[in-house]
Amino acid sequence: MGAIYDTTVQFFKEEEWVFVEIEGKPALSLNYAGKSGTWSCFAKAEEDKEMLLFYSYCPVKVPENKRPLVGDFLTRANYGLLIGNFEMDYNDGEVRYKTSIDVEGDQLSVALVKRLVYDNLAVMDRYLPGVLSVIYGGASPTEAIAQVES
Repeated sequence: MGAIYDTTVQFFKEEEWVFVEIEGKPALSLNYAGKSGTWSCFAKAEEDKEMLLFYSYCPVKVPENKRPLVGDFLTRANYGLLIGNFEMDYNDGEVRYKTSIDVEGDQLSVALVKRLVYDNLAVMDRYLPGVLSVIYGGASPTEAIAQVES
């Protein structure tokens, strides 16, 4: 499918991850079990843009009445993040964390994929309890961020 896709597949094979190649697309689907829960992940090679994107999806969708609060929490979380960002679809409550790399004029390496993936997973694992505490625990976004970042 392309060099970016091939390098991404190579990384997951070397790390012995179980993944599914999405038929007809330069993308992979997989699951990850962290300390805070289990969630779906998605790697997508954008060969024409010379980019790789990696997403971790929150295992629950945010109920409509909690979306403004979770949006506030995610904005606070994004403020200090160096790599990647949280996104929420206000239409259906999907929350995901995205990391990406632009390799225009260069070549993607397994080491770069490793950094992209593991940084992503670490951030989702760290902030997932905060998202869940806003949804289910009655925590305010400020309280949840303070708890996660302390």
